[in-house]
Amino acid sequence: MKIRVGFGFDVHQLKDQHPFIVGGVKLEHHKGAYGHSDADVLLHAICDALLGAANLRDIGFHFKNTDDRWKGISSIILLKETVKLLAEKGWQVGNIDAMLCLEAPKINPHIPAMQQHIADAIGISTDDISIKATTNEQMGFIGREEGVVSYAVCLIEKP
Repeated sequence: MKIRVGFGFDVHQLKDQHPFIVGGVKLEHHKGAYGHSDADVLLHAICDALLGAANLRDIGFHFKNTDDRWKGISSIILLKETVKLLAEKGWQVGNIDAMLCLEAPKINPHIPAMQQHIADAIGISTDDISIKATTNEQMGFIGREEGVVSYAVCLIEKP
């Protein structure tokens, strides 16, 4: 069996009165992430980790922000498409470990739903998906609630 590890990172600007989708879950908050798709920072970092592990470049290469096909699209669809790209090369997802960095809203109550959305999209167990969250202690653009950041690592396997 061959294994590889991937790392992903994403950042999105937060804007007032904009939807805030994280891990496929709509969060109630006065600000939301802004981007070409639904701006799901967690799923974008996971996609980049998976693509990187398989040496398939990055999310922007496959889902360009200048392509109207991806405008406003659910990032769950981008994740499913990413998994298809991996499968074409014979890769399976082993596990994912992700971190969100934002001041608000609280993420912990939503983690089980996020894990389920991701597990359903990838076809793995929720036990293979770790999601954590932290603040930036009110420092920098994250602390001022101007943006949100996510990091992800993954393991992929080729039997």
